[in-house]
Amino acid sequence: MWTPDDIPDLTGTTAVVTGAGGGIGLPTALHLAGHGARVIVATRDRARGEAATSAIRLRVADARIEWRRLDLADLSSVRAFASAFDGPLDILVNNAGVGMIPRRTTADGFEMQFGTNHLGHFALTGLLLPHLLARPSARVVTVSSDAHGLGRIDFGDLGLERRYGRFSAYGRSKLANLLFTLELQRRAEGRLLSVATHPGATATGIMKLGVLTRPVNALMRLALQPPLKGAIPSLYAATSTEVTGGQFIGPGPKTLTPSPKALEEDVARRLWETSEELTGVRFKTITRHS
Repeated sequence: MWTPDDIPDLTGTTAVVTGAGGGIGLPTALHLAGHGARVIVATRDRARGEAATSAIRLRVADARIEWRRLDLADLSSVRAFASAFDGPLDILVNNAGVGMIPRRTTADGFEMQFGTNHLGHFALTGLLLPHLLARPSARVVTVSSDAHGLGRIDFGDLGLERRYGRFSAYGRSKLANLLFTLELQRRAEGRLLSVATHPGATATGIMKLGVLTRPVNALMRLALQPPLKGAIPSLYAATSTEVTGGQFIGPGPKTLTPSPKALEEDVARRLWETSEELTGVRFKTITRHS
């Protein structure tokens, strides 16, 4: 069985891991750094980000790791992060996310789960694309979920103003992640690998349930797998020589079959074009193959 010990030497590579202040992002960043990669911990909260980098340095004495601010719910923050990025990029792990929250909106007015989980990462990937394409074997790993099967992309109500359900909205954002992953692979075939992952049922603290958040998360820590196990699909997707573009990697790690919804190329194309319009970010250096 594949484990993080099987990660090859990553000396000379650079990785960005969003949401690496906790959850599965932290062990993802830890093991990439532990195998020689320069790792950028990208989080909204400075205290959590710097605590994560300090924790990693305690485990990896010679870690090349740094924190940079990134708020995926604010496109100005995404643009600032990308404009300050220096040098080529080998691995982008689109890991951060929010889930199962009451309806609210991002700084740009998008429904929060769709805006953070999908649009924020869409914009980030597009803005960092020149850095990725500067490397011969770059990878974009986007964390989706088996919950994508519960989602539906209604282009007439992307803000979910007519009908909002916190679980269906989460499923929609994860479906968008998977549609994006597969469409990116189609457009960038031969120039990078785009891979999606499903971490499995993991105690990450992603759910925000008001006064119930703390007790529910405490129960989840007892009932669900720890973050390291949830990080294994991401680490495998980011580093294994067995991975091919367009795969959906789940616990094991093993290849999963996406829901038929995720394989609808017309929907993926429309979502891509809509996401470009909403974010103002266009992937100018890659075009869609017919």
